[in-house]
Amino acid sequence: MKQVALPARLTVKELGLAFGVAPAEVSKALLQLRILASINQNVEFDTARLLAEQFGVEVVREQPAAVTGVAAAAPAPDRSPESTAALRPRPPVVTVLGHVDHGKTSLLDAIRHTDVAAGEAGGITQRIGATTVEWEGRTLTVIDTPGHEAFTAMRARGANVTDVAVLVVAANDGIMPQTDEAIQHARAAGVPLIVAINKMDLEDANPDRVKQQLTERQLVVEEYGGDVVAVPVSARTGMGIPHLLEMILLVADLHEPRADPDRPAAGTVIDAHLDRGRGPLATVLVQSGTLRLQDHLVVGAVAGRVRAMVDDHGRPQRAAGPSMPVEVAGLPAIPRAGDRFEVMANERAARARAEALRLAEGGSAAPVRRAGLADLSRQGQGTVRDLDLVVKADTHGALEALRGVLLRFSDPAVRLGIVLEGVGPITEDDVNLAAAAQAIVVGFNVRPDAPARQVADRERVDVRTYDVVYHLTEDIERAIRGLHEPTFEEIFSGRAEVRARIRVPKTGFVAGSHVVLGKVVRDAVVTVRRDGREIHRGRIASLRRFKDDVREVSEGYDCGIDLGDYQDFEVGDVLEVSVVQQRNA
Repeated sequence: MKQVALPARLTVKELGLAFGVAPAEVSKALLQLRILASINQNVEFDTARLLAEQFGVEVVREQPAAVTGVAAAAPAPDRSPESTAALRPRPPVVTVLGHVDHGKTSLLDAIRHTDVAAGEAGGITQRIGATTVEWEGRTLTVIDTPGHEAFTAMRARGANVTDVAVLVVAANDGIMPQTDEAIQHARAAGVPLIVAINKMDLEDANPDRVKQQLTERQLVVEEYGGDVVAVPVSARTGMGIPHLLEMILLVADLHEPRADPDRPAAGTVIDAHLDRGRGPLATVLVQSGTLRLQDHLVVGAVAGRVRAMVDDHGRPQRAAGPSMPVEVAGLPAIPRAGDRFEVMANERAARARAEALRLAEGGSAAPVRRAGLADLSRQGQGTVRDLDLVVKADTHGALEALRGVLLRFSDPAVRLGIVLEGVGPITEDDVNLAAAAQAIVVGFNVRPDAPARQVADRERVDVRTYDVVYHLTEDIERAIRGLHEPTFEEIFSGRAEVRARIRVPKTGFVAGSHVVLGKVVRDAVVTVRRDGREIHRGRIASLRRFKDDVREVSEGYDCGIDLGDYQDFEVGDVLEVSVVQQRNA
């Protein structure tokens, strides 16, 4: 049996490399232990030891090497697995998802017996983004996010905060495109799903049609012989709300949510904002241990101290146990949603830990790179490999054709799945979902917008765009056969705005432009957008600054861009510039 030495904690990806298996196999094994972990989420040594036997590996504890400097003074807090004897039941955490007009906020109001939707209740509940609900002697925590985008953004950063997701579907409208997206996001997160069929008080309510639509999406309700709980409710009248709460607690109890309240606290940032009077405020969900006033904590790579703490009703708190959401004041900077927080022994340890994490993020530690299409053939031999895709196209017809082509792929070694499909440009939400689901983004005649590019770069998500279908199929076939040869890809270079149409003798008109982001490069590919729509795509024929020909123009400078034969640009058009580079598989 192979023996490997492991540190006290390492990521799922690192554990897969140590075991010699794909990270996806490690994630599946963790699911059997009721642990949902993304590729860059940490796994403790004792948990890794439980998995080792499944992969024919014997593990031993790695002895830490002697180091000096700030990082040496910043050991990770003791996060050894909680002993079974110390675990106690904790309130389940619920996230409500659904189409914006289907009554999500009204249902939340009905559950927490407030009237936030009408603007009559105190703003603290709305601002804190989470609330606790008491029902028949039980407590549950409801997270009120702006939608599945925020839900998936947290999942993309490895934040597993939800025990149950409630999907709200209007009984009169049925399933809408955004409802489909919410379903796919919940599936990608691996969260149990309960369907609340809302607006049952309306005359045109048709719950049977909703249940049939759910069946078409492989969500078979219990009365049709499936295992999906569907509860008819009316947020306006309160009908069905007690039954919905009962079902939420029942589904949550199947997963036995438990935690040790006596440990140093750890958890996740749900939301954060800057208050002019109190400074940075973070809404955090305590997931293990108990958070107390004056605790020293590290949030992301920021060290702070709990100076004040209020609950969802604005009441000051001295302590917050597992599953309790609180708003914390005392941080020097605004953290991101999905950032982890950990309580440290003292201020020195917190500052040292934060400094070590900062150095790791910006220094020698390489950023996590998620699996791409070129990596498919390297996921391991003799195993069934997964290839999950987020597919976007410019029209419904193109999307239907693309889906048909993709689902015709048949290979015993590859399981191909589509976790999301839609019409329109590739958005930040699409990339966040791909990050959470370990998927690849495929665009046909569409390209990522600027926020999506930034998220893809930060999360290392593989985004591929195509203008010809067979180029996509060729790429997948090469990856499946392990023959993925070097290809060419477009790398975003910069963006410019057209400020004037300049007439040039013998040339016609050139675009007098101002570079607002990155740089514009001669001979690069340029996409002309007007009101967000792509109206032309070609190459830059020449680039001038004043009267001089130049190779590139940087952000903040003006230039003249010759678009060759294309003369139909207008003032206000946006020019997106990309350079073509060879990508090695």
